[in-house]
Amino acid sequence: MQLGTRWNVGGEPPARLPEPVLAAISQVEGELAGVSTDGWRWTLTWLEGRPVVELDDGTVIRVDHAGTVTVEEPA
Repeated sequence: MQLGTRWNVGGEPPARLPEPVLAAISQVEGELAGVSTDGWRWTLTWLEGRPVVELDDGTVIRVDHAGTVTVEEPA
């Protein structure tokens, strides 16, 4: 695992992320409209060369071996 970076919700995600991951981030942030996300951040790590993006609330966006992007909501 390789640490990538962190950024604030609503901020500019790293440009090196693939478009489907950027779209998933945008979708999750859109679902948070009306929720106070002050101080919430995304954390990007790389696992086996694929991005894993985790939000402070436990939401995880990952890319599997086939290139499919999944969004896992916290329990």
